[in-house]
Amino acid sequence: MITFAGIVPHPPLLLPTIGKEAAKKLAQTQKALEQLEQELYLARPDTLLIISPHGPIMPDAFVINLAAQYQLDFKEVGDFQTTKTVRSDFLLIDRIQRNARKETPVVLANEESLGYGIGIPLLFLSAHLPNVTVVPVFTTALDAKTHYSFGKLLKEEILNSNKRVAVIASADLSHTLTKDAPGGLAPEGQQVDAAVQQFLTTKNTAGLLTMDPATLSAAKECGVRPIATLLGVLDGIGYEPKIYSYEYPFGIGYVVSNLVLS
Repeated sequence: MITFAGIVPHPPLLLPTIGKEAAKKLAQTQKALEQLEQELYLARPDTLLIISPHGPIMPDAFVINLAAQYQLDFKEVGDFQTTKTVRSDFLLIDRIQRNARKETPVVLANEESLGYGIGIPLLFLSAHLPNVTVVPVFTTALDAKTHYSFGKLLKEEILNSNKRVAVIASADLSHTLTKDAPGGLAPEGQQVDAAVQQFLTTKNTAGLLTMDPATLSAAKECGVRPIATLLGVLDGIGYEPKIYSYEYPFGIGYVVSNLVLS
């Protein structure tokens, strides 16, 4: 069963060894993540299925990382100290890859190292879940509607399993919100972030799935595909969206949301 659904960002600056003084500017995000972590703990998941836009990405196939265990590794963002070992839910991964690939391209990777797109949500949400297993899923370059359809396939495999599964979209929004943003300043950034939040709070899934690709590209976001996949998982399931925080102190939109299941 699906016990929890949430959206979290993945800024490396949340890591104490990276962010240091700059991390103070992410106070809203940190507080929201603490709240989400407590609520996730109460949902008692056996498995965290985390959907990331960063990692072993293929343009036209979804990738699921299958290894006996994973090592959180933040070396790519300059943190050589923070580490954690977690186990995979290899049975659920096997179910997904065997059944979902009948309808959409799914490829298995075999990497013990988890990058920051998976690692940061996992690090901040599993502090009190020492025995939780993980299913790392990676998005494609295909459109949002394709990701929504894949989410529906994930839902079927979760519901056919005997596991309590929490599904998390690892999603940064626009990277063009200020002059010193990684993508520079672009008006599309504010447009995209406002639209995504509106579509989430009003449960306008169709609006999110049909956002203009050129506008999304100009905003340099990396969140719409993971969020679309999560909404596909929730297809036909009642939920009430709650946005706990949104801020962009470094020019990247960070949103934390709990899609409270009903």
